[in-house]
Amino acid sequence: METEDYLHLRLDDFLARLAAGGRAPGGGSAAALTVAFAASLVAMAARCSRESWEDAAGVAAQALAIADRAAVLARVDATVWQEAADALGRTAAGDPGLRDRDLEQKLERAAALPLEIAELGADTAALAETAGEYCDGAYRADAAAAAALAAGGAGAAAHLVRVNLAVREGDKRLARARASEQAASEAARRTLSSIR
Repeated sequence: METEDYLHLRLDDFLARLAAGGRAPGGGSAAALTVAFAASLVAMAARCSRESWEDAAGVAAQALAIADRAAVLARVDATVWQEAADALGRTAAGDPGLRDRDLEQKLERAAALPLEIAELGADTAALAETAGEYCDGAYRADAAAAAALAAGGAGAAAHLVRVNLAVREGDKRLARARASEQAASEAARRTLSSIR
């Protein structure tokens, strides 16, 4: 199945594909969709609070933009990861047609996408924290759930940046991924502890 079809699958079909044991979709796609779900929850909490929260429409718009971008990354990450894995396989097989620069570019891109997913997760957790503070009380638990999901997505994506073969200790991308993971985790902790 082509990776561009993932977003058009029914949810149960996507989950079956994820569990099938193939190479893609994998952790990056799942992390991106987790962030998209979290951002959609933030948008819902904000939209349902327009009567009582002046900035609700702006927060909802930001959350929807994140959800849209994260959904695209779910598809793109699977494609990019597959290309990088194929290039590594060709390198291991001694393919003379694969230049070092080609491999390096594929690995760079395979690290860049999970980093973006981690950063979107941190942004979503921050929006969820804001929503948890200002949204209608009936939706505060949804904001807390969104913060927890966003932190999970950010943490998973940051882990993928860490284990990518092109990323070494001291790499700025690794520092950014860790910062996103920490920011998301702290926002989720604050949100969950304030909404009981």
